[in-house]
Amino acid sequence: MSRLILAVQQFIFSQRKLIVGFFALLTIVLAYFASQIKLDAAFTKNIPLKHPYMQTYLEYAEDFGGANRVLISVCDSSGDIYQPEFFDKLKKIHDQLFFIPGVDRAQVLSLFSPSVRFTEIVEQGFTGGPVIPANFVNDQKGLQVVKRNVEKSGQVGRLVSNDYSCAMVAAQLLDLDPTTHQPIDTIEFAKQLEQDIRGQFETPAHTIHIIGFAKMVGDVASGAKEVVMFFVVAILITSVLVYLFCHSLRLMLFPVICSVVAMIWKLGILSLLGFGLDPMSILLPFLIFAIGVSHGVQMINAIGKNVASGMQSIEAAKLSFNSLFLAGFVALLSDCIGFITILSIDIGVIQELAIAASIGVGVIILTNLILLPVLVSFIQFSPRYLEKSQHSRSEKFWPYLIKLTHPKVAVGVVITAACLFGFGYWQAQNLKVGDLHAGAPALHESSRYNQDTFLITDKFEVGVDILSVIAETEADACTQYPVMKNIDDFQWALTQLPAVQSSVSLTSITKVITAGYNEGNLKWQILPKDSATLAQSVSRVSTGTGLLNTDCSAMPIILYLADHKAETIEQVVDAVKAQKSQYELDNLSFKLASGPAGVMGATNEAVSAAQLPMMLYVYAAVFILCLLSFKSLRATIAVVLPLYIVSTLAQALMTYLQIGLTVYTLPVIALGVGIGVDYGIYILSTMSAKLKQGFSLNQAYLDALKERGSAVIFTGLTLAIGVSTWLFSALKFQVDMGVLLTFMFIVNMLAAVIILPALCRIFWWKR
Repeated sequence: MSRLILAVQQFIFSQRKLIVGFFALLTIVLAYFASQIKLDAAFTKNIPLKHPYMQTYLEYAEDFGGANRVLISVCDSSGDIYQPEFFDKLKKIHDQLFFIPGVDRAQVLSLFSPSVRFTEIVEQGFTGGPVIPANFVNDQKGLQVVKRNVEKSGQVGRLVSNDYSCAMVAAQLLDLDPTTHQPIDTIEFAKQLEQDIRGQFETPAHTIHIIGFAKMVGDVASGAKEVVMFFVVAILITSVLVYLFCHSLRLMLFPVICSVVAMIWKLGILSLLGFGLDPMSILLPFLIFAIGVSHGVQMINAIGKNVASGMQSIEAAKLSFNSLFLAGFVALLSDCIGFITILSIDIGVIQELAIAASIGVGVIILTNLILLPVLVSFIQFSPRYLEKSQHSRSEKFWPYLIKLTHPKVAVGVVITAACLFGFGYWQAQNLKVGDLHAGAPALHESSRYNQDTFLITDKFEVGVDILSVIAETEADACTQYPVMKNIDDFQWALTQLPAVQSSVSLTSITKVITAGYNEGNLKWQILPKDSATLAQSVSRVSTGTGLLNTDCSAMPIILYLADHKAETIEQVVDAVKAQKSQYELDNLSFKLASGPAGVMGATNEAVSAAQLPMMLYVYAAVFILCLLSFKSLRATIAVVLPLYIVSTLAQALMTYLQIGLTVYTLPVIALGVGIGVDYGIYILSTMSAKLKQGFSLNQAYLDALKERGSAVIFTGLTLAIGVSTWLFSALKFQVDMGVLLTFMFIVNMLAAVIILPALCRIFWWKR
């Protein structure tokens, strides 16, 4: 391996100008492609498509509508919607939404929809019609007719708020644009909602409140644009800290420039591969930059020390390349493989995050381990100046850290670490999977979107957290009493759950219609046992209601949940799984799940199922690479064990801060392990070499601190400071990721300089 590294070094430094020219040319080309990358936040990327619930969801999305819908509540400040000005505006909003590209026009629903009808019982039998008749005149007389029709239609609490201050316009979104046959641009659709609906029609007299997946993604994307600002701030902070570390403007510029080049390459390669940036992966350029700087600091630290000892820049760069390439390569390869393990999570947005992160880290191997030392080799430094900047500040701390390798201190540190691990493991058992707070978890509670959500759920009976259980049977089964009776009984059982506010299905509507055929007598609100009578009642329910498909072989039980918290969805899903066998027949089965809460349930289960395999893959990859690198089981355990302690403490922190394990936070654990291993590899690579040369453990650790210690501590603090700027983000998930990454960067660094040497003393007791 040493001969191979030496051969690579001789080739690279013999072709320095060619290497720099190649990197410069490729950077220009990839910068062009990076400029072409677009935001991409398709609905299907955010759900586990292979999950059984999502297979059911996709199978019946065309019949019953999917979870990708938008709700627009129009409210009158006077508290009474029955005003000519209000209905004029409601009609314009209905029409405007109808013609926005991406909307399924057949499923636009409001009081102005012809499918919204009322039915009443009169002496002659039934009568009814559209809530807003064809001859509607928008005056007080006409509005009184509409008001009576609304009362008869049962739309109070659905399309009209309980206090009559708001009315609803709802629509289902298509997956593909029917004209271009391309996926709907969710972010562009959200912009159109904001411009064409809210921007055009909202006034002090009439407020507009919009919710739905597309609108939420649009608000997240709008907040994600702040990432550019955070990135600029991070570059400035990092640059200042690197300068304070090396006291050389030229040395400061090179790791920053190489890390920016890595970021450009990553974006350019993603664009070439046809990937876009979603609001989650838009955070990755900063992480790539931060990882690049951390490895770049190790390189300039080594070069600076070599120059300070009297070497010329090119010789110092060559020696630093020889000593750091293997350790840096193993560390970055560990990062890369760690990120690839995230592919085990069957959610498109996470899998694209894994691909993007792996590409970014792979690029850093080229920019920071090859380009950086080549660039530094071209400049000259004052050895005296560098000696002052490299040695005077940190040497005084090493004697205190050396005590960690003394037997009694080491045993105390290991016992303390074991106690911390035990406490963290105990706390981590309470970690919840899914969202733990009301509203969209990606946004702060005070955000406009979540405030709109709270208003709609407060004023309307029909919540936005809907879970549908599909009753699958044979064609025309809705005329078979045993089938309908079991569906009705199962619906009743589920409605008794505390998490379910209300429910509706074909059977519940059929009972109301049956009573209507009998002068509205409540005693007749039953399912007729006679097939002909049952068919008569069912025939009054159209497929447009979403309560049955065309041949009546599938009927959803629609459950309106109290909220979308993880425990709420879990309670309902568990109840369905436990009870459905009691109501299934030879020709009737119940399948989970559709609706927004069904999607969340599938996502929560996918995240929960992927948690353990992902962590096993991450640690297995790190363990194998360290074992191959150090060729020592003791050294490998000394690196990996502190990582496991820190990741367990991170899960305990999530429990304490009430951060659920979600699509956004699950990858952070893998990211933290992947990046955190770098500290231990850099320190132990030097220690291992010294131990093989016969040095005592104390001396080996002291030499490691002199060569790598200041850079390890500096990079840990720099990474943490940069990520901590995320705490000021408008995005709740970015704040959560910032908290966890800050914790893992700092604590992994502390574990590498405190727990690792103590473990080494235990493993090399006699040295």
